[in-house]
Amino acid sequence: MQDDRGEIGKKCTVHVLVVDDQQLIREGIASLLGIQDGVHVVGTAANGQEAVEKALALSPDVVLMDVRMPVMDGVQATARICGKLEACQVLMLTTFDDEEYIVKALHAGARGYLLKDIPPFDLARAIQLAHAGIYQLDPAVGGKLIGTLSRTERIVAHGRAELNATASSPSPLTDREVEVLRLIASGATNREIAAQLTVSEGTIKNHISNILNRLDLRDRTQAALYARDHHLI
Repeated sequence: MQDDRGEIGKKCTVHVLVVDDQQLIREGIASLLGIQDGVHVVGTAANGQEAVEKALALSPDVVLMDVRMPVMDGVQATARICGKLEACQVLMLTTFDDEEYIVKALHAGARGYLLKDIPPFDLARAIQLAHAGIYQLDPAVGGKLIGTLSRTERIVAHGRAELNATASSPSPLTDREVEVLRLIASGATNREIAAQLTVSEGTIKNHISNILNRLDLRDRTQAALYARDHHLI
């Protein structure tokens, strides 16, 4: 069986644009990639705006993109490049492993998210794989992304459960009591509620007493808050 790494490297030479706002890092990455098989650096850029311009001019196969840069950040540049060059893959290469950056970059169209402590050979391989359309995630980034998705799923599941419970639970109040509760929440007095519903104030007092008892509330203020929280107003 042949070594996959060698096979990938032999298939084609991937043309790469290196984007980083720090000159030493930008030139260092370009130099390291220059001695790797199957990778050819066609240019460099110091910020997101320059990256977009050079990507359009050079049509690289892969753009290695930093995240935080002046003029235009890497996420914005990624979205623009992916929107204009369908064949170009963007691979984030940064020191920042914040969940927010990871999610935004992938949503913008990045084919992967790597950290700068990656060995040169592994970076060259990731570039080849990204060019082939295979997502590349640093192990630490993958762990954070899974954690984010898990939390999102739990939140969504909890929200659905609450909605289902609300939909399936019968209201503890009668239709007339709900009507009175809405009027309480609107700020109406007992006399005003009685006049609007054409009943006596004593009847309204009885309705309010029933509402407070059934909902386990102390006073009209809590009743008004309950009506707001349960979208009755």
